[in-house]
Amino acid sequence: MRKARVLFVSQEITPYLDETHIGKIARRLPQAIQERGKEIRTFMPKYGNINERRHQLHEVIRLSGMNIVINNADHPLIIKVASIPTARMQVYFIDNDDYFQRKSVLTDKATGKYFDDNDERTVFFNRGVIETVKKLGWAPDVIHCHGWFTGLIPLYIKKAFTEDPLFAETKIIFTIYEEEFTKSLNKKIIDKAIIDGVTKKELKHLEDATYVNLMKLAIDFADGISFGSEKVNEELVKYAKKSGKPLLEYKGEAEYADAYNEFYDLVLEDTSILAD
Repeated sequence: MRKARVLFVSQEITPYLDETHIGKIARRLPQAIQERGKEIRTFMPKYGNINERRHQLHEVIRLSGMNIVINNADHPLIIKVASIPTARMQVYFIDNDDYFQRKSVLTDKATGKYFDDNDERTVFFNRGVIETVKKLGWAPDVIHCHGWFTGLIPLYIKKAFTEDPLFAETKIIFTIYEEEFTKSLNKKIIDKAIIDGVTKKELKHLEDATYVNLMKLAIDFADGISFGSEKVNEELVKYAKKSGKPLLEYKGEAEYADAYNEFYDLVLEDTSILAD
């Protein structure tokens, strides 16, 4: 039986940014899952405030060079990689000069407001991850998404890439955290997010692109849902439970690694991977 493959996609990972709850889990969980016998790959955005020299990032030329078209404009996809030696773990970074050179993450340091183009940055990151995984030729059995910035991946995998052999049996787990954004994303996100295989009908939640509606979209196309914080938006808790999909409640630091490892096996039960 071959090892199951888990692709982790997170909006932030420790130690590349200031430590956050999401960042800590996205750093520790992949290592723990790798130690439990599964193969892993890990992705995050290459925000401009990540110190490339300190963390020894370098560009992967063979993976870079593609353009992603958003809103009728070409945006070059640049892939960088770094290692966390203590974890025997590599992290792939999605980079682009238009979206990820500013010296902050999701908000303007001067005003504290979310960037107006966070919708495009989200689209670019989500599409960039998928295209890079395709170039790697590494077929994930599970894609585990962490944080709202990864919210379009379930839709894209299930609709735009459903016929791609690389993702034929891929299951999506989406983890919802306490963090939210209060202002809706750009109202034109629907037009910007459409790609072959995705229609406005699938994006109906984003007619008002609030945090809650983006998470509902992720829940609709995920195969399993988990709660990454003790307190999660109550409307989303009800929506996730009503979906009838496998659900993993919040687990503390001492137990979440084993809990997720078992949860991956649960969502893979109807695939060929566990029977190989």
